[in-house]
Amino acid sequence: MKKIFKLGIICVLLSVLLFGLLKIQTALFEANNTPPPVHTRQNNNLTDWNLILVNQHHPIPNDYHVELINLSNGQQVDTRIYPSLQQMFDDARTQGVYPVVLSGYRTENEQMQIMQTQIEFHEAEGNSKAEAIKLAKAWVAIPGTSEHQLGLAVDIEADNINSTNEQVYEWLKQNAHEYGFILRYPMDKIDITGINYEPWHYRYVGIDTAQEIYSQGICLEEYLSMHLSQ
Repeated sequence: MKKIFKLGIICVLLSVLLFGLLKIQTALFEANNTPPPVHTRQNNNLTDWNLILVNQHHPIPNDYHVELINLSNGQQVDTRIYPSLQQMFDDARTQGVYPVVLSGYRTENEQMQIMQTQIEFHEAEGNSKAEAIKLAKAWVAIPGTSEHQLGLAVDIEADNINSTNEQVYEWLKQNAHEYGFILRYPMDKIDITGINYEPWHYRYVGIDTAQEIYSQGICLEEYLSMHLSQ
């Protein structure tokens, strides 16, 4: 009788031990198979590469590095935005609109040359050097503060064979946010961006951010300011 009782006790202890081991194994399996977090708007990190703010008050960081990919026309962009850019262009073409990247990534020297050309243009119009520089800054970002140097911005025009610039601008205005791009310098945000209205200049920020900026009619500066204050 005592042997049977002891055997029963041993069976109970073994059952408890096996059950405990099974729970530990299950927990480890679940931990190793936890799906990654869904990247929703609430999970956006304001320090993510696609949300870097570059303007006249926020120059490009000295340690900024970009991996570039060549487009078919010789222009370059950040490799991370290429799939979205290509998909946007492909979809536009299926709707009879034919955009091309007029200007993508620029080096600081290239940006300097563009600035100098713009200054000389305004000087040729009869403006003083100081006035020419002021006028140039309204259209061209100072070297070191241009989004083109990030590889995340593109100037988009028409091929001028199958489409006009106006058709391309209108299509982009209505659809670019669906691919993660925003009209970076809207007409009603000049006092905030510091750059005149440029219907050709689009910046990649990611789909969630682009959709929010588009739906609220704000610019990137306002979006970042709004989320930093929350």
